[in-house]
Amino acid sequence: MATATAVPYNAAAAAPGKDDPTRPLAIASPTVHPAATEDATGTGDEEAVATTRRWRSMQYLRKRRCVLWCCGCCATSVVLLGITILVLALTVFKVHDPVLTLNRVTLEGVDGDLGTAENPVSVNATLTADISIKNPNVASFAFDRSETDFYYGGETVGVAYAPQGEVGADRTVSMNVTLDVLADRISPNVSTTALIFGQEYNITSYTEITGRVDVLGIYKRDLDIKMNCTIMLEVGALSSVQSKATDCVANVS
Repeated sequence: MATATAVPYNAAAAAPGKDDPTRPLAIASPTVHPAATEDATGTGDEEAVATTRRWRSMQYLRKRRCVLWCCGCCATSVVLLGITILVLALTVFKVHDPVLTLNRVTLEGVDGDLGTAENPVSVNATLTADISIKNPNVASFAFDRSETDFYYGGETVGVAYAPQGEVGADRTVSMNVTLDVLADRISPNVSTTALIFGQEYNITSYTEITGRVDVLGIYKRDLDIKMNCTIMLEVGALSSVQSKATDCVANVS
């Protein structure tokens, strides 16, 4: 019976060609990325640049909108403020002309005596005029010392003065001016019959008042009020009388 001889296992024989001098050594090849990867990378850079541009464009548009919005708000505010000032200037803060009124004229202390040959009757009297000033403005009207002249028959029969004062907003102030009638000016036109039975006399007056309206210290206007009046008086029986009729014309400048 034949006996099998064990042959040791030869690893080199099991791997033929490993130590073969004719087989070249394996050289590690460089890492090669697929073409698809390069294309993807290039596309990503372009998208990033486009995204950056879009972001910058959005930032620019946002700033521009903000600037335009601010400018629009400022312009609108200026326009509204101008319209408000114009409306107030034409309505509430408009300076209206004060109204000067001669309410009545009273002759008091009428005294008739025998005069000279030229003037048989001598008349003395005290004349009192009630004058009111109405201020229709929202600001006060301050006026200076005023003067009122009275005329009869073309001659000045008396001059009255009123002190300076002030009329509040939308208020009316009354003041009385008193003067002694110049007897030598009115006596030649008075007769004994007129004193006993009564007679009507036409007296004219001229009043001038200067003042100023100050609206919140912003707008100031100087005013000059002139008033001419014709007054009809009825004097009789040596008694004091009041004006029978008054007609006045006022001018404000």
